[in-house]
Amino acid sequence: MATWEYVTTPLIVHNTTAILNNWGAQGWELVQVVQGPEGGLVAYLKRRADTGAEA
Repeated sequence: MATWEYVTTPLIVHNTTAILNNWGAQGWELVQVVQGPEGGLVAYLKRRADTGAEA
């Protein structure tokens, strides 16, 4: 069974592509972008957890 780890990160509008490309290069997949509690954008990302087992 696959297990996942998650992370949230704020997105700066003028630098969104660089931020998402950086997370993507580390194996993170974008799941959703929502408006944060203070009005900015927040990205939710996931990647397979390193369990040592082959998928």
